[in-house]
Amino acid sequence: MIERYSRKEMASLWTDKARFELWLKVELAVCEALARRGEIPAASMETIRKRAAFDERRVAEIEAEVGHDVIAFLTSVAEKVGPDSRYIHMGMTSSDLLDTAFALQLKAAGEAIGKDVGELMAAIRKRAFEFKDTPMMGRSHGIHAEPITFGMKLAVWHEEFSRHGKRLAAAIGEISAGKISGAVGTFAHIDPSVEKEVCASLGLSAEPASTQVVQRDRHAHFFAVLAGIAASVEKVAVEIRHLQRTEVGEAAEPFGRKQKGSSAMPHKRNPILCENLTGLARVVRANSMAAFENVALWHERDISHSSVERVIAPDSTILCDFMLARLARVIEGMEVFPERMMRNVEASHGLYNSQEVMLSLARKGMTREEAYRVVQELAMRSWKEDRSFLELLKASADVTAKLSQAELDGIFDLGMHTRHAGEIFRRVFGDTRG
Repeated sequence: MIERYSRKEMASLWTDKARFELWLKVELAVCEALARRGEIPAASMETIRKRAAFDERRVAEIEAEVGHDVIAFLTSVAEKVGPDSRYIHMGMTSSDLLDTAFALQLKAAGEAIGKDVGELMAAIRKRAFEFKDTPMMGRSHGIHAEPITFGMKLAVWHEEFSRHGKRLAAAIGEISAGKISGAVGTFAHIDPSVEKEVCASLGLSAEPASTQVVQRDRHAHFFAVLAGIAASVEKVAVEIRHLQRTEVGEAAEPFGRKQKGSSAMPHKRNPILCENLTGLARVVRANSMAAFENVALWHERDISHSSVERVIAPDSTILCDFMLARLARVIEGMEVFPERMMRNVEASHGLYNSQEVMLSLARKGMTREEAYRVVQELAMRSWKEDRSFLELLKASADVTAKLSQAELDGIFDLGMHTRHAGEIFRRVFGDTRG
């Protein structure tokens, strides 16, 4: 992934140095298990402990000659260890090393993303309580529907990312599986107990049944969860973009004091952070499809998955980390304009009360079909003539035959629509006061 979209902690997990360190960690864990079984002499094991290391440049030199990264790595280590290096990688195949180390990388990356999700949820929670009772127009199909509060909208986002946190935790558990079972997973040259011991020491489970590789459905699940997170990031970003539109003007992403919006038009304040998140989400979702393509490998293994994972694993995890952190900053610094929200509520002449008027007429004995017809005709007239919906209702003989002036005034109480905000907050956050 390019540096522009990389945060240091996450990016550091995917360097060559980090990968080789994990490879060495796995190889040493296997050696320790074999030594405890007497398969590596104590003196040789001590030499391995003291001398085992690698040289990145030397690994690259050897790989250029042999065309095999694992062999290049093991040769570099052997050059450091000396003759006792013959005990390193005993009974193992390359994928024992690669897949077990890959599990450690994905686990660490997933845990970092889980932390990001938690920080985003904290930011959303804070702003949700800030605007718990701030009315705004709810929209369906982009059209005014009925009022909500801005806090309710934020509560929906919080609950969505809460689900993602749970899915991610499950996916981390799914991906945290290693294998030390040999060339085709039969343990022909190494005892199954070694695998169990090594994986446990590394904080992994042992793949119950493997081929030459850990099966890629585990990885597909992990990347699918990342795709889901990215989709929800985009959902929030798109919503903020819509709210920032000139015609809406209800909220806006942060804009620095010296920031420029357009090279041509000095007045522009564009939602570039959220637009950026929308674009990056497309990459993460696309990568998840590549992960699913990796599930079907030939027989006990081919390497068609390897090149894919070298791209999508760092790219998707780095992007998710970046996106979640950026969205948290957007939420924290988001400007909200309650007065504009209220003006937009009032712009539809009270038409958002049409459902309650219809239901009230039905409760008073009018058929639902007739009530719908009467209310719709008056609603369309209100919109066309730019007139108060309430005034038209009060002037309608069909309506006033069933509903009094006072009853109509009560129907038009904005609080009727937002009175259950506390209950929604209790369900989402466990309390109503923050």
